[in-house]
Amino acid sequence: MKNTSKALLLTGALLLGGCASTGGNQTPGDPLEGFNRSMFEFNDTVDRVALKPVATAYRDHLPSFVQTAVSNFFGNIGDVWIMVNNFLQGKAENGMSDLMRVAVNTTMGFGGILDIASEAGLQKHNEDFGQTLGKWGVASGPYVVLPFFGPSTVRDTAGLPADIYGNPWTYVTPVDVRNTGAVIRVVDQRATLLGATNLMEEAALDRYSFLRDAYLQRRQSLVYDGNPPPAPLPDYDLDDDDQP
Repeated sequence: MKNTSKALLLTGALLLGGCASTGGNQTPGDPLEGFNRSMFEFNDTVDRVALKPVATAYRDHLPSFVQTAVSNFFGNIGDVWIMVNNFLQGKAENGMSDLMRVAVNTTMGFGGILDIASEAGLQKHNEDFGQTLGKWGVASGPYVVLPFFGPSTVRDTAGLPADIYGNPWTYVTPVDVRNTGAVIRVVDQRATLLGATNLMEEAALDRYSFLRDAYLQRRQSLVYDGNPPPAPLPDYDLDDDDQP
């Protein structure tokens, strides 16, 4: 199934740890914290039991050049949807750069297994439809943790169907090839996160809060291309006696 394939694809990038504690007070921006923590624990169990061991074996036993080829191949396919989102956001120069990346890597990079475009100075971008919605002025909405998909927001969740059907891999046939490739992509993405998750497990007292804050900050930065607007100042109400 197309949705299943994409769900597996996204899991590797977003499935990270869980936390057993439950915060007593509701955190601003996270009104679904009770539900989110439950989903976080569920994702952590799936990751700990199934995904992380496979990703560790993949990293430790598969030659590094094969891992690089897998990442490059799926990255080249992903550049197609990144290009579309850059154009939708009005970033024509970046969109043309993405188009050139796909053309160069597909032809000269043997279908994308070699990243010739990066060596030629064509920068790889990171865009999805959730970012496009943010660029169009759609508010992020509350933080939410999706089963299997991991950290998200209401806006990013609304953008998932477009990301699913915008990815060319969704249309690969036969279905068993598509699903096998999706699983390989999940494992490859999870393998690239092993070092980061191990460091997080050692450093963070509350991994749920740590990942939530990191995710929201990163998404805010991506929507505004690294230059998010400053946070608004607190609105203090002054009594009449305090007025000048």
